Amino acid sequence: MGEVRKLQKKLRQIENLEIKFSLTPEERVKISRKAELRSRLAELQLQLSGPQQTPGIEGDGKKEKMKRQVDDAPEAVPSQMSPASKILKAESQSKAEESPAPRARPKEARGAEGDGRRQGEAGAAETQQTPQEEAGFASLRASWEKAKFRLRLLDGHNDIVTCVVAVDNLVISGSRDTTVKVWHVPTATEQKNLGGHTGAVTCLCAPPSEFCERLAWSLSLSDKERFILSGSADCTVRIWALTVGQCVKSIYTFNAVTALCFAPEGGGYIVTGSDGGKVQAWSWDTFENCQSVNAHEDAVTCIQSQGPLVFSGSAEGGVSVWENRCSERDPLRRLSHWGGALTGCGAGPGGRLSLSPRGDTVYLAYGQAWLKVLHWRTGVMSKLTNHSSVAGATDCVHQTGGLLIGSCYDLANGESSLNVFSLPQCRYLTSLTWPDAPRVLCLASWTTGSGDHRWVTGGRDLVVWEQLPSSGKQKGDVTVRRNHGLDTALESEGGTEDEETDDDEDGERGGDGDDGGSDEGGASVWWRCVLQ
Repeated sequence: MGEVRKLQKKLRQIENLEIKFSLTPEERVKISRKAELRSRLAELQLQLSGPQQTPGIEGDGKKEKMKRQVDDAPEAVPSQMSPASKILKAESQSKAEESPAPRARPKEARGAEGDGRRQGEAGAAETQQTPQEEAGFASLRASWEKAKFRLRLLDGHNDIVTCVVAVDNLVISGSRDTTVKVWHVPTATEQKNLGGHTGAVTCLCAPPSEFCERLAWSLSLSDKERFILSGSADCTVRIWALTVGQCVKSIYTFNAVTALCFAPEGGGYIVTGSDGGKVQAWSWDTFENCQSVNAHEDAVTCIQSQGPLVFSGSAEGGVSVWENRCSERDPLRRLSHWGGALTGCGAGPGGRLSLSPRGDTVYLAYGQAWLKVLHWRTGVMSKLTNHSSVAGATDCVHQTGGLLIGSCYDLANGESSLNVFSLPQCRYLTSLTWPDAPRVLCLASWTTGSGDHRWVTGGRDLVVWEQLPSSGKQKGDVTVRRNHGLDTALESEGGTEDEETDDDEDGERGGDGDDGGSDEGGASVWWRCVLQ
């Protein structure tokens, strides 16, 4: 077991080295050992998983043994668990055991009102499904087990694709090669190449159509014109008119822009995050700065809006929730902030946190084998398994049409897939992959008039996913498979030593003397991805 954990740790350190902007000769030597370490890890996993074969796991036996988790994470000691976590775990275990007498809840009560809210959230998470709901879920799962997608590669970027958005029949992508490209989806062709940034493009967003009309009118352009916002490491936000293919406005932020979104309340605001942890708001009417807050201790790696709320997440694992007060000055008021100590999402130096909000819940991806679920009003944390091994990495999380999609990358063998869950219960449906699938760093989605899914994924490759009729004769390009290790429901957040500490130690100390690497660039490393 010890050697397996050490190999997994070394592979994770090598992946962290690969996202650096430049490598020393010693680091290149370490990276060259990746194939050797993966081979040794596969051999050990095959030996250890042989006598522990679990009935019901589908697929080729040898491959499944190699991928199966070697050992289960130890349960948290009761004295180290928060009251809310104890309640969640007690209820979950009592239901799993189907005991006639439910397990007694712990007597500790620290703050009756706060724990009451936590208990309510726990009860909601464990709500039993009605027969009708179970039948509906079974039908949905069966339909996804027959899902077919046609994949089309959009070839044109010279470096990693860091961000994607979809507008009508267009896909817009941003890359570390400093360009923003516009793609026509029906023909899978490059329509425009928007050059102008002098640094890596790190983020994109599309303002709602009514705000595009206002800007188009002020610029004497067609009221059908659509605009795209791009943020870059060159400290600028550029506003592009898609039809004319030109930059119509540019905002200098004085900080490398690492995340942005559009807040549509009131007159509309552009909200940006910087590599130093700053959150800023800019007026859509005047493009002047309305607010600047030192919100996070590390780089802001994601910002998403949901109605009047704005959610920001940073590399150290902190999550802030803001309310748009629609005022000309200081439009954002912070409602709550949860640090990395609570979320457990600190990915170490150069790490990246991705989030997707849904009501009072925020889904978090942070480069580990789990998706985290934060109830941001109460601070209750849950964990959703997104990989059957602790060697898995989750880089992005996305919601579309009642589905939760989490990217999944196996550090041990380099396999990549997308895991699909149903909302709001977060029940596992299926996994989608294809031969030589690259690591997925970003994802966007939309649906056709007939309700079929269209997705676009970015990373080393930019790929459009087109859903095909399941009853048709045409064969899809993706492989649909079930990973029974993901069938477990949401778990209370007790945390494990492996999950919470290994990567932080790697990032701070570089692991043991054999595998550590320096972290040039600190928190700004994450947008400099180099996937091999």
